[in-house]
This record gives sequence, C-alpha cells and structure tokens, in this order.
Amino acid sequence: QLQASGGGLVQAGGSLRLSCAASGRTFDSYTMGWFRQAPGKEREFVAAISYYGASTYYADSVKGRFTISRDNAKNTVYLQMNSLKPEDTALYYCAATTRRLTAERRTPKDYDYWGQGTQVTVSS
Repeated sequence: QLQASGGGLVQAGGSLRLSCAASGRTFDSYTMGWFRQAPGKEREFVAAISYYGASTYYADSVKGRFTISRDNAKNTVYLQMNSLKPEDTALYYCAATTRRLTAERRTPKDYDYWGQGTQVTVSS
C-alpha cells in the first residue's frame, strides 16, 4: 500500500516536497516512480528511482527542478519540487514495481501499485 502526501497550493517559483510511504518489509525490492495527471490529460511520467537509489530518471519537463530520492529504512520515496510552474499543477501519484528501473520504463503500465494521489496546485 502506498500513501502519498505533501501536496498543496504554492506560488510559481516556490517549492514542495512530496512523500510516499509504503507498507511492507520489502521496500528495497521496488522501483519507485512519480507520475502526474492534470485535468483532461493523460497520466504522465515525472521521475523514477532504482531499488537502492543509485539510478534516477526524469521527464525532460522537470529535469533540473525536481529531485527524486528514497529512504529504504523509512519505506519512503520523496519528490523535491523546486522552481514550480503553473504547468506543474496536477494530481501527483507515486507508483511501485518490482521490475528493474530502465530508461524505457516510464509509462503507467510499467508500474503495478499506485498510491491515491496528492494535489499540487501552482498559482501564477
């Protein structure tokens, strides 16, 4: 089970940190990802991190502004979002899969478990 939190309303240029807590004792067996979905749009990949955090991938739209990290001792993955833009407004989901992280695995179908989403709203 995945529980996302940390969303909110922020002005453009501001920052937020999302957290996703996972239940269970095998957290380090999961590749973790963040996706987002704006109204009327498809769910899109944001970032992903490998089992122990050695590898990360980002969507081009967030590269250099967002940072994904994980703390396996706390069963938690984070998404630090800086320099937020109005176009970052969306419902953000964390996701998990036992599949190994690759650059190509950035579609929703590549992930098996999903959190409930946390809303991020960036005002201009």
